[in-house]
Amino acid sequence: MKKILSDKDFKNIEEVKNSGVIPKHIAIIMDGNGRWAKMHGLPRVAGHKKGVKTVREIVEACVNLGVKYLTLYTFSTENWQRPKNEVSTLMRLIVKSLKDETDELHKNNIKLTSIGNSDMLPIEVKEELEEAFEKTKMNTKMTLNLALSYSGRWELTNAFKLIAQNVKNGSLEIENITEDLVSKSLNTSEMPDPELVIRSGGEMRISNFLLWQIAYSEIYVTQILWPKFKTSNLIEAINEFQRRERRFGLVSEQINDDKKKIGEND
Repeated sequence: MKKILSDKDFKNIEEVKNSGVIPKHIAIIMDGNGRWAKMHGLPRVAGHKKGVKTVREIVEACVNLGVKYLTLYTFSTENWQRPKNEVSTLMRLIVKSLKDETDELHKNNIKLTSIGNSDMLPIEVKEELEEAFEKTKMNTKMTLNLALSYSGRWELTNAFKLIAQNVKNGSLEIENITEDLVSKSLNTSEMPDPELVIRSGGEMRISNFLLWQIAYSEIYVTQILWPKFKTSNLIEAINEFQRRERRFGLVSEQINDDKKKIGEND
């Protein structure tokens, strides 16, 4: 990536890498662009443009942290209901960002993917996406996954329709419907569930984002608006993640017993 991080950022990245596990998959709800613009007496689109700069920094930080998958909630299906001029501007901004960033992503071995209802996207956005997908499809360092025209309920509904169709045509027995099958029927079937979900802007909700996939994700909410979100804020979220005990429905004693058994078998 074009170098955005400071020497201090790189130092802090090395420290957090040495202090514990780095999430393999981080998902971010990028909230607060509009509020940032309003606070500065600017039109909402100015906030979205500023937010793109934050994306560049966080992508670079995640690459250096060793994160393998970064999913960004870029545009929800509900966002289509916003004023037409804002939606139009956002779509143009997406096209421009793809044109500006695809070569850099490719040069840095980053694969670009997306999830969501692409049928609703303007043709210009779809064309730029397809070009970026094709160019970066063999890259392996990190996957940058954009949730575009996405909603968790839409995704689950589509998965259930696919499963129901397979039952109807006789290729699937009802008793063979499992959690694993549902996961494999989702847009995110090629990636692990996020271990960490970050929401900027302070709102305490998940906004129809990855409803199935974040069942056991750690959730971190910061009051920082997305245009002001920095590498230091990302590191704070990861530090908090490293301090938490992920129990997956078990109790602490069971987790500790499992750790002991692993240690005994090493």
